[in-house]
Amino acid sequence: MFWLSLDTFLTRLRPWREPLALLLDGLMVVVAWHATYLFRLGFERWGHERPWYDNQVLLGLVLLYMLVLWLLRVPKGMWRFAGFGEIKRLAAACAIAGGLGAITVLMLHLSGVPRAVLALHPVFVLIALAMMRMGYRMLYEHMRGRLSGSAQEQRRALIMGAGQAGRLLVAGIQHQQGWVVVGYLDDEQIKHDARVAGVPVLGVLPDADRLVSVHGITHIVVAMPGADPVRRRRALDIASATGCHVLTVPSSDELHDGRAVADLRDIEPEDLLGREPVQLDEEGMAEALCGKVILVTGGGGSIGSELCRQVARYAPARLIIVEVSEYNLYMIEQEMAERFPALPLVRLIGDVRDLVDLRMIFQRERPQVVFHAAAYKHVPLMEVGNAVAALRNNTLGTYHAGLAAAEVGVERFVLISTDKAVNPANVMGATKRAAELVVSMLAVKHPATRFMAVRFGNVLGSSGSVIPKFKQQIAKGGPLTVTHPDIIRYFMTIPEAARLVLQAAAIGESGQVLVLDMGDPVKIVDLARTMIHLAGKTEAEISIVFTGLRPGEKLYEELLADTDATLPTRIPAIHRARLAGRGELNDQVSHLRELLSLDHANANDAQVMRDLRRLLPEYARAVS
Repeated sequence: MFWLSLDTFLTRLRPWREPLALLLDGLMVVVAWHATYLFRLGFERWGHERPWYDNQVLLGLVLLYMLVLWLLRVPKGMWRFAGFGEIKRLAAACAIAGGLGAITVLMLHLSGVPRAVLALHPVFVLIALAMMRMGYRMLYEHMRGRLSGSAQEQRRALIMGAGQAGRLLVAGIQHQQGWVVVGYLDDEQIKHDARVAGVPVLGVLPDADRLVSVHGITHIVVAMPGADPVRRRRALDIASATGCHVLTVPSSDELHDGRAVADLRDIEPEDLLGREPVQLDEEGMAEALCGKVILVTGGGGSIGSELCRQVARYAPARLIIVEVSEYNLYMIEQEMAERFPALPLVRLIGDVRDLVDLRMIFQRERPQVVFHAAAYKHVPLMEVGNAVAALRNNTLGTYHAGLAAAEVGVERFVLISTDKAVNPANVMGATKRAAELVVSMLAVKHPATRFMAVRFGNVLGSSGSVIPKFKQQIAKGGPLTVTHPDIIRYFMTIPEAARLVLQAAAIGESGQVLVLDMGDPVKIVDLARTMIHLAGKTEAEISIVFTGLRPGEKLYEELLADTDATLPTRIPAIHRARLAGRGELNDQVSHLRELLSLDHANANDAQVMRDLRRLLPEYARAVS
């Protein structure tokens, strides 16, 4: 491993590259001085036919050359990239220093120094400096070629995790063009100073910051697919603090789906949560879904499409996807046909605002379980100019889907709700809260169908969510826009949310609102900083700009109202909400029926907001 050792040695010198280059250049001035005398006087005379002050003249020339080289910023040049531009700077420096040196010697009447030596010395210095740089570049490129089969500049990697995944990763990328694996980091003491697949274990994970500067690391790869989320998040935090580009091997689930360890990818939203995986009742979900006809509204959206993927794992008798967007429907159809070719799939263009069309679909397909994910969810967009559309889609759409489901005897109807429905301060939240009341009303009116709602917070990676937005802004060079420095949100990944929705459907009873455990809240500004660091950037390169809260936006979201209480279920991550005044909905029922019966085709936003405030006193308080 001579070449790897040489690479490590040269990398250790990088912090002192500029002063070391200046000293070597000074040494070459000395060598060129003696070579010039040798060329002028020959072997017999070059050693003893020199004036007694020759060493003083040489010392002055060395200092003069070093000063000129420093003023022209020659030591800042990187030798491994030395080319014609570097030679031109060297030629200018040698001409200036050589000319000044010769003039000084002549002015001091130091006639013992041959004029031919004064004239030729700058040429010899230029040759020596250029040869030294060209020689280093040749050595560097040869070393790169021996290490990775390519003389091009490398991606120099540290691998976090010296286990099986790390070993397979090295085997997969070590000889790929452009990669050099410098070493491993692992917290297990027994592995330290060992070699895995010929690569040394250099230390523990917190040593990353020190080793990055020592070894010139450009990439850190987290190769810990079997570690729990908390340990993986710790590794990502350490890696992001180094300023390097951070990559990761596929997760254990991705490896199970056939991804190779060497299929490196950027950090995804689920890598940032750092929560223990939720233990679910797989048998209970299988009993609720296996062999059943499942219908998903909004099946091409972020949550709806993931529900389709998760449902398909339980071998339903038939999966019906209802989606208003032709493009979304096409995309999920293509994916499902590829991943689950044996699954009977029905793809339907349908709009939950059209009750007649929905009734036809339900009567023809006869679903047994319905997941109602169709909704408008973007808070600022619904707040200004789209309140009527939000009410028709979110509230009336839920009523239409629930009514059509009850009429054909659906076993379970699950509404996908949101934390913004709690003490709503915006139109979107108010229409979703009204949709929850619709579910409760239908549960009383149609006891043969289990009507329930599942409430959770923000979903990382969904359309319009903050992670894709931050990725786009980073790709453009910033800035990252955050509405407020103190804004916090609860987060969950799309697959995690979908699995918990399925679990809630299996255990929920009619009329219940089930609340998913969202973990600890996350400050959006902290998430923005993490995304910047994981991209190998600093906040000096990509800034964060605070734009102010948008219409209808809260600093924080709640999963339960102040007067609500929760009861545990047999799944620790799911709680059952006991909502005050939900027994017979009291006078809310009349307000809700009135809201559902209005002619919204001729309504305006002000009227819709007024009707929502009358139905929801908490919304009236929030916007008053």
